[in-house]
Amino acid sequence: MQTVDITPTNEQLERWVERFVPEKDLFFLDKVELSKIKDELNEVLVIPKKEFFNHPSYRQIELLNSYTYWNIASKTQYVIVAPPSWIKNLEKQKKRKILHNQISIGRGLIFPLSFFSNSSIPQDHIFVDEGKEVVVLQYDIWNELPYSIKVNAIKAYARLWDSWTCCDIPIRIPEHIRKYANNFSIVSGSNCLAATLFAITKQEWMINEWIHPATFKEGLERANYSLVNDEIKNGDVITWVNEDGVIQHSSYYIGNNLLFNKNGQTFFNPWKIITWRELNEEWNHYEKKIYRAQVNH
Repeated sequence: MQTVDITPTNEQLERWVERFVPEKDLFFLDKVELSKIKDELNEVLVIPKKEFFNHPSYRQIELLNSYTYWNIASKTQYVIVAPPSWIKNLEKQKKRKILHNQISIGRGLIFPLSFFSNSSIPQDHIFVDEGKEVVVLQYDIWNELPYSIKVNAIKAYARLWDSWTCCDIPIRIPEHIRKYANNFSIVSGSNCLAATLFAITKQEWMINEWIHPATFKEGLERANYSLVNDEIKNGDVITWVNEDGVIQHSSYYIGNNLLFNKNGQTFFNPWKIITWRELNEEWNHYEKKIYRAQVNH
């Protein structure tokens, strides 16, 4: 199977650079660490963890993806929401401690220092993690970097999320899929379920939605797709479900062992043409279920 390497367009890179590092600084701390900076909190919001993760202002997909909420350790008890100037003006030792905690709890926006070539990253934001130098990014630092440095850094970071190698687009493929195949998005949120529903409905606006499993199953039903116990055929929807029956991934089969697929909800995950073997190897620890469009007689 012939493969091709893809790359984001200049427009896509410009939007990534603009959107990926939020203007709101978020710092995730436990109760003990928060108590050590109790005199430094007049300029910020301190939000209990449960309230933060249920707050509509902080559930925005851009914040969720940039800070990788799903990776954050359970020991986090509070979230500091701060203007960019706050961390910059903290006393060095307190600043270093807060920033280092962001690494240990698994927060996003941690880049390898090597991504920034010879640019001048403040030493206060550079740490050694698992033997490699990393940068804890915040908006103020990102905003001051030259544009070319930001582009190179975000391209390198994007490759950590997903491969840029795809299968060549087949000659025979639905035109609405061809438009998006082997291409990147400029918005966060579009996930595998959205890509699959778009493929079967041809509703273009759906491809940029962040669709959840129950909504996805409603969409399958309304498109007249139902479960089958059969070999995969052209036009089928393949899902992988966990032991509770919740869909973890979905993809659309276009024939000849190829699928239209999106691996995640970030704009770093392209819509790709991918082989059945590659996709199934990644998800085969879940149960596979196949849905097929039923023909009304």
